[in-house]
Amino acid sequence: MRRIVLACLVFAGALLSLSPALAAGDRGSAEEAIALVKKGKDFIKANGNESAYTAFNDPKGQFVDRDLYLFVFDPAGKTLAHGANAKLLGKNLADLKDSDNKYFIREFLELASKKGKGWVDYKWPHPQTKAIEHKSTYIEKLDDGTIIGCGIYKS
Repeated sequence: MRRIVLACLVFAGALLSLSPALAAGDRGSAEEAIALVKKGKDFIKANGNESAYTAFNDPKGQFVDRDLYLFVFDPAGKTLAHGANAKLLGKNLADLKDSDNKYFIREFLELASKKGKGWVDYKWPHPQTKAIEHKSTYIEKLDDGTIIGCGIYKS
């Protein structure tokens, strides 16, 4: 009987040690976010803005993967595409703050204008859990001045 209990405890411990790794599979990585942005840029070049934005906005399309999705802002902060929240389309989000009162969209715009690409850290609701989590978003400035990005959740 002790062997059975011991075996069950060992098995349960092994499952618990694997659970963070299993949960990590539900989240996109930094490399995957960058790759999705590059894929989105290529899609824009091949198909034009209108077709690309339609594809980016499709929550079941090729530009949404687990908690990864693309968004596009114009140079003033107006949302042109958003794979996780269609309610944001057409809205200027330059004055949007995260839970720490950080103007993260403004940081996207500033980073794009100064360096052309890079990462911005802030807090944002996870599209699946709705919990506020630490997020890091990779953005790139496109030739027409728009900004394409994709973020990863760190929690």
